[in-house]
Amino acid sequence: MPRILVVNGPNLNLLGTRETDIYGPLTLEDLNERLNNLAADLELELTFFQSNSEGELIDFIQKEAPNVSGMIINPAALTHYSYAIRDAIAAVKLEVIEVHISNLHQREEFRQKSVVAPVCVGQICGFGPYGYAMALSYFSDALREE
Repeated sequence: MPRILVVNGPNLNLLGTRETDIYGPLTLEDLNERLNNLAADLELELTFFQSNSEGELIDFIQKEAPNVSGMIINPAALTHYSYAIRDAIAAVKLEVIEVHISNLHQREEFRQKSVVAPVCVGQICGFGPYGYAMALSYFSDALREE
């Protein structure tokens, strides 16, 4: 069964309690459970990882990328300035979809630019937790077409 990484960056461990008016009431554990249920229907296996540390995210991407079929990443605040995350994604030559719960383009100006997006297949933002499901749907379809 194809395996997809679901990687979440800083502060996403606080989903459900952090700025619920922006990020909603769903916890990261609830989100992961929903994604696992969808992945089972789509015949995909998921590996989840969340860290508040840029280096840990990079180490995980480098270690796991050779053994997976794709990656969904929400780099959170690192989206806007982490050339190290960008370079890690570019180096592993893996299809990656960048996901954000909020619509970056409706937020503060500093949040509107992603340095990660240019090395991703696409970016999904503004659909809450459904953005992750959209990304899974993409991988399900893309892997069947191979």
